Amino acid sequence: RCVSKSPLNCKNLNAPRNRSRVLWGDNSGMPSQNRQSTIASPWGPMVGMRVDEALGGLWFVGQAHFPDLTDVPEEGYSNHPLWSELTQGLEAYAAGQRQTFNILLAPQGGSPFAQRVWSALQGIPWGRTVSYGDLARQLTQGNGLATSARAVGSAVGRNPISILIPCHRVVGADGRLTGYAGGIEKKAA
Repeated sequence: RCVSKSPLNCKNLNAPRNRSRVLWGDNSGMPSQNRQSTIASPWGPMVGMRVDEALGGLWFVGQAHFPDLTDVPEEGYSNHPLWSELTQGLEAYAAGQRQTFNILLAPQGGSPFAQRVWSALQGIPWGRTVSYGDLARQLTQGNGLATSARAVGSAVGRNPISILIPCHRVVGADGRLTGYAGGIEKKAA
């Protein structure tokens, strides 16, 4: 079911799922080269963090749970192809011309539970929504441990890669838009 007020989010309920590859942590033993860049998006300025060749974070400027990036060197928009690919992808997504991204993701931080939640978010198809409770039940089935909707909501709210890990597709039990670190008006869009 689609409860979004935006027709863009409800156009195709049988749309493909996000095809971004996800790296959970760095298993290479080599130090990562983290860089940040501010990019323009259809929803306002965003700050991205690159971890080597992958996107490690993407936040709305001023959003809740914005990380401290003071030790992450800034990099100009034109200094790495990830930034132009990401910006073009976000523009196409907002225009309804793209439903998935083909960008390597390496979400940073989070407990093992939060990482499971972020992984489950990747399974929500474009144009669909799920409730926090539905997501909690899905995670409970995967490991047999009871998972509360509140715990899921906390992890969803700390998703480090906005839009590409689609936390905006999670709604309240009654289908209403609730909580979004980037602001409820961006979730509605």
